[in-house]
Amino acid sequence: MDFYGFYTGQIFNAHRWLGAHYTKAATTFRTFAPQAHGVELVIDGNATPMNKVYNGQFYELEIADLPLGTKYEYRIRGNGGCVDHCDPYGYEMELRPNHKSIVSDKGDYSFTDDDWMKHRSDMKNRPLNIYELHAGSFNKPGDKPDNWYTYDCLADLLIPYLKENGYNYVEFLPLCEHPSDNSWGYQTTGYFAPTSRYGTPAQLKKLIDMLHKNGIGAILDFVPVHFAVDAYGLAKYDGSPLYEYPNNDVGMSEWGSCNFMHSRGEVKSFLQSSANFWLEEYHFDGLRMDAISRIIFWQGDERRGVNSNALDFVRNMNKNLKELNPGCMLIAEDSTSFKGITKDTDKGGVGFDYKWDLGWMNDTLSYFALPPEKRTENYHKLTFSMMYFGDENYLLPLSHDEVVHCKGTIVNKMYGSEEEKLAQARALYMYMAVHPGKKLNFMGNELAQLREWDEHRSLDFFLLDDPRHKGFNDYMKKLNHIYLENSAMNEEDYEDHGFEWADCNQEQRLIYAIIRRSKKEKVLAVFNFGSNRQDGYRVRADGAKGAKLLLCSDSTGFGGTTENTSALYSFDGELNVSLPPYSAMLFSLE
Repeated sequence: MDFYGFYTGQIFNAHRWLGAHYTKAATTFRTFAPQAHGVELVIDGNATPMNKVYNGQFYELEIADLPLGTKYEYRIRGNGGCVDHCDPYGYEMELRPNHKSIVSDKGDYSFTDDDWMKHRSDMKNRPLNIYELHAGSFNKPGDKPDNWYTYDCLADLLIPYLKENGYNYVEFLPLCEHPSDNSWGYQTTGYFAPTSRYGTPAQLKKLIDMLHKNGIGAILDFVPVHFAVDAYGLAKYDGSPLYEYPNNDVGMSEWGSCNFMHSRGEVKSFLQSSANFWLEEYHFDGLRMDAISRIIFWQGDERRGVNSNALDFVRNMNKNLKELNPGCMLIAEDSTSFKGITKDTDKGGVGFDYKWDLGWMNDTLSYFALPPEKRTENYHKLTFSMMYFGDENYLLPLSHDEVVHCKGTIVNKMYGSEEEKLAQARALYMYMAVHPGKKLNFMGNELAQLREWDEHRSLDFFLLDDPRHKGFNDYMKKLNHIYLENSAMNEEDYEDHGFEWADCNQEQRLIYAIIRRSKKEKVLAVFNFGSNRQDGYRVRADGAKGAKLLLCSDSTGFGGTTENTSALYSFDGELNVSLPPYSAMLFSLE
């Protein structure tokens, strides 16, 4: 290992030396514990002293003829006494509530996705429709909370579902090992170990390989800000605050977890090695990095100022991850107005490819929660996003955070009766589809799920027995496939030419019209977000000679009220259209 690079936070491969490294002849264990008084390797209750190596801050021990699957931990003697810890760089761990590390070969699996890896891209000029997924509750093999499909069995269920529903990427909520199901993986103990809830490292690799074989990319939710407080994890690993801050004022997060001290070179090397590990070893196509606002500002509070050390860390990490993993994408979940999140690092930016547009999400959902009579004065909540959209490469999220903890599901956030909610949700999703920016929807949104997400239960697929929800799902399938197949809706997301308000001055009628363009195609979307039918609305069609209806959200086939959608519009140099209440219509322009 490059020890100078490790201490200065420059390396991305610390896991290749630290941790447990297996061969048939012997397994070598190494750990970094600079303040420890001594470290022992514990296997089957037997503790063997480890040897100090290099500068005395690292401990090493080689054990001959140790079988794969051997469980182990480090007994670290520090100022706080003697504590048994899992391996920070361990490749596999026991299922909770057990927590020992496991001697692993990282999965004896040979990927067959060379062509995919060679040609993958950041999707800037291509459709990116992400299905955000919690692996343990998408579909469960039984009613018990601890029943889960293994990674490879999940692939058999998930892949045809994604293809049928029109998603070309899946984003997994964190899969690093974690002690509490209720944390959804956001409080981690194993930064190099896929959670054993769903199987082995080899099974996870097979899942990613199968996704790639079917033309579906895989993104991993990665948590670089904070970690679990469990005594066997990283907290006070060597008896001192090695990974975390020594001061609780900045050392504890709002979630009760420990904040990483990003100014330490050893912490930087740990985190960026972990990030690189998932991209390199498991062939993930990207990382969605959680809570980036807490990296930019101290404790995420702009009033406390910029955390320059943490910001420098993520800039350097992003730059090198892009160089080490061609075609990967890096996504920031960031709620701040800090500039340059998606600007290249060599131009002074932070180096992410995309930033979640949480402002768009909040404005859109708050608009649809209003009764129609209140929408007139809030009309421009839906146009405001385009005032700042050019500042970053935005991704539009309707994520897990919006459907938990008494927040209500997406459809239940809509105003009105159940029928009105479903109608407005269909129109909302067309607005989302034609709005510039890549797309992300959490699992269950496509079903118009009425129950908030519960990590212990499967999605409510039984809703598809209800014609209203079956129609909604059919609509979402159609809309998603149109998005994937029509370049006008994705090719120029971040170019001025790609978007135009055809009309955003109908405050009283609550009508909006949007034109999207690519080099070869143009589409026009028209929306009525009011409760009254709007007849005889005319809108220019960007010089088109004709218009073909691609999709009407009010079609009876999708649960709407219109049987003959072709009777709703005509074309004579401009589009003349009648808009049912709470409806949206999408046209290709010829």
